[in-house]
Amino acid sequence: MFKLFGLGEEDTHEHKVQVRSHGDNYQDDDDFDGEGQDESEVGQISLDVLENHESVYILAPVAWVELSDIDISVHETTLTISWVRNKPKEFYEHSMKIKNEECFWGKFVRKIILWENMDFSQIQAVMENNLLVVHIPKIRFDSKNIKINRIQS
Repeated sequence: MFKLFGLGEEDTHEHKVQVRSHGDNYQDDDDFDGEGQDESEVGQISLDVLENHESVYILAPVAWVELSDIDISVHETTLTISWVRNKPKEFYEHSMKIKNEECFWGKFVRKIILWENMDFSQIQAVMENNLLVVHIPKIRFDSKNIKINRIQS
């Protein structure tokens, strides 16, 4: 996990992706609830990008996150995954002393610049066992041989 400081909201998004888990549909939720966190502090989670001849898959482990908190959007060739992970109140509300704090709680944003040959209109996302999987098919171009004609002068 990395922390980024000073990241702003500079993009307007052209495409929204629905995240599905066991038949549930994602509800768009743009509210930020960082629970008093400095809004300039943004977490960034590790992810894997896998490619084959037909598609690209993005895998992101997202523990302790509700589907309603995940937003996936595309602007031009940049895919943005963002969410808010709140501290579990049943532990942090009580007057416990924090002896070690390594978990990042609050807003996460991860931007991935993708290739131009991606079919962004066909993006699908699923989440199971706290693993977000984003599937983006590639645009398929037909192969063709071109005959060269001689110009008569």
